[in-house]
Amino acid sequence: MSSVRTVDLAVVGGGLAGMTAATRAANEGLSVVVLEKSSDERYFCNSRVSAGVFHIALTDITSDEKLLEDKILGVTGGYAKPELARAIAQDGKRVAKWLQAQGVKFMRGSPEPWHNFVLAPPALVRIGLEFEGRAGDVALRTLEAVFVKAGGNILRGWRAERLIGEKGICTGVAGTAKDGGFEITARAVLIADGGFQANRDLIGKHITPDANRVLQRNTESAVGDGLRMATAFGAATSRLDGFYGHVMNRDALNDKNLWPYPWFDDILTTAIVVGPTGQRFCDEGLGGVYVANRIAALPDPLSAWVIFDEDIWQAGGKARSYPANPHMLKNGGTILTADTLDELAAKTGLPAEALKREVADYNAAIESGTLGALPHGRTDSRYRPLPIRKGPFYAGPCVAGITYTFGGIAIDEWCRALDVSGAPIPGLYAAGAATGGLEGGDSVGYVGGLVKAAVTGLRAAEHAVGALAPA
Repeated sequence: MSSVRTVDLAVVGGGLAGMTAATRAANEGLSVVVLEKSSDERYFCNSRVSAGVFHIALTDITSDEKLLEDKILGVTGGYAKPELARAIAQDGKRVAKWLQAQGVKFMRGSPEPWHNFVLAPPALVRIGLEFEGRAGDVALRTLEAVFVKAGGNILRGWRAERLIGEKGICTGVAGTAKDGGFEITARAVLIADGGFQANRDLIGKHITPDANRVLQRNTESAVGDGLRMATAFGAATSRLDGFYGHVMNRDALNDKNLWPYPWFDDILTTAIVVGPTGQRFCDEGLGGVYVANRIAALPDPLSAWVIFDEDIWQAGGKARSYPANPHMLKNGGTILTADTLDELAAKTGLPAEALKREVADYNAAIESGTLGALPHGRTDSRYRPLPIRKGPFYAGPCVAGITYTFGGIAIDEWCRALDVSGAPIPGLYAAGAATGGLEGGDSVGYVGGLVKAAVTGLRAAEHAVGALAPA
């Protein structure tokens, strides 16, 4: 045994959720260690490389709390636990102010209201994972400096593997470091290791029939250690079948110049996505995150194509600050073109008659206002569908890019891990993407990874501080 330590709070994972919790607890006088499995000074995690946007369901975090709560429940189709939706709605603005008080800086990222709180300096909309000196990287380094000054300690290269406890009470965590095993006795343990998106066995069980045919649009640092430890200790989980991600060019599987940007999302929400039969298989109007999930769930996750025309290429194709038109082609991504749908079908291998019929039915539904009657429906309240009429016609080969998983450890509004009966497990907390119950559901509702991480980290720490205070 290389090390035996005793602390008030042991935090598993040094991303935004973990560092928010650790800093808040250390500032209140608790003895805190952060166990970060990477030995790198600027360890890879999704928080560090993120775009840095703090929003709640694509809405300004300073909006009316009831409006924000309703937004969360709306985008998740009522799936979000009401107490979690309420916690995020109430504390989104508060956590931003708390971060600012620690020295974390925000800026207005664009005229869009949901970009009013973006980590500064801004992250580049970029090729690859260039992150140093920007957004999440600066935020994590800022929090670490405050944490260390308050007496906290980040143990890099320490991988948590097992929770310690007896009679259902968590009393510590054990694992492996460079010099051997370790045990930490802790009055409370917080799991904040970022989900399980890079665990191909788990996503193959819960998200896709073939984990090798989805794109790891993430740092591949989150492999579900916390989920495994918590469930072994008796924790319950939410549904584990959803994720946040985008629809990327299929060539991104073998070309890092094609991720994390650009994506097909802004095209497909105004066009159609078809499978190998040439037919639609989902409601594109629910957005790119939803469609990415449906693509990942296909029997062959690499069989989907987004079909559009010149007008859409010049409209949705040029949306956002790093759009598919022209950057997807410029960066080497495949997009097939043809003067007719017959020729396009021949190039893609899709059945020509089925593809033409699907396009004709879609166009007719737009004209007649009967989009909802299409197979799988077609929502038009979020995005305006455009007809596919004007050549040249385009076909983009799709792959689902997974950024973080929606499902995880079941928690209450104070981020206490719950057992299978719904009761809190004494001494055990979970935060950030390691948790479930806020995002996902049948509508694959996206609320916001950064705000979820920060709010749940803050709440977990505050509850622990109160619970561990002298009577």
